[in-house]
Amino acid sequence: MTFFLPSLPEENSTVRTALYDGSVFLLPSSKETLELVARVTELLEQDLGADFRHTQFQVSSEEYFRRIGVLRKRIYTEPPFHQLVEAIITSSGFALSDTAYDPARLRVVAHAGHENPAAAPIYYGHRDTWYSNSQSMITWWIPLHDVAPAETFEFYPDDYLRPVRNDSERFDFQEWVSEGQEKRIGWQKKDTGLTATYPELHEAPQGRAFPVEARRGELLLFSGQHLHQTRKNMTGRTRFSLDFRTVHLKDHATGIGAPNVDNRSTGSSLIQYIRPGR
Repeated sequence: MTFFLPSLPEENSTVRTALYDGSVFLLPSSKETLELVARVTELLEQDLGADFRHTQFQVSSEEYFRRIGVLRKRIYTEPPFHQLVEAIITSSGFALSDTAYDPARLRVVAHAGHENPAAAPIYYGHRDTWYSNSQSMITWWIPLHDVAPAETFEFYPDDYLRPVRNDSERFDFQEWVSEGQEKRIGWQKKDTGLTATYPELHEAPQGRAFPVEARRGELLLFSGQHLHQTRKNMTGRTRFSLDFRTVHLKDHATGIGAPNVDNRSTGSSLIQYIRPGR
């Protein structure tokens, strides 16, 4: 079976339908994805050094966390990075006039990071929809360097339509952002992983597992309905990637999207998405 499809159908409506039905696309790098990767890599090299995948071993954990927090905020909030995300969306056949998006987040999975109790939620099995996201949401994921399966995450497609035991009812978006946007940007406070509520899978996934292997700048597209889980990284280096999310506003308004089989989170993250066509 070919799980990672290498190209998009010509019609965007067909692309969205395929994604809602559970297809996952792993697309070649493009001029637009490589430009975003290059801009972010430049920031990483400026703030963490040329050998940024090993900086976690060269500075204190407090200093490393501080530097990553600054980078995350810049990438998530600054307009030049929004424009780079918009270029990727449009070059992939999605109309900005019909699209709302959540900006790019820098994801950092440290070597042996699972041994840090504060980082435990990073490794929870989950669906992205459990975070008060629309069933029409699509996740876009881009590695900043070549990645091997041992340092990425894996999908469980046989659970796409199967309800799984989870505690997504504990998550409410309005409560999540009630004290500011730090948690929305991601891991800006050291105790967030210990004190915040993160939805979690409470049973073992069933069936097949498909780990992600990708080259720098490739583009992975999948529905927020997909059950997936970050692998424990024991490669001796830090994994860096970007992701952002989109919602087709007409699909959301008319209830078109992936089926909701077990998402009980409340509130809506969509109220804070950027709507470039509005």
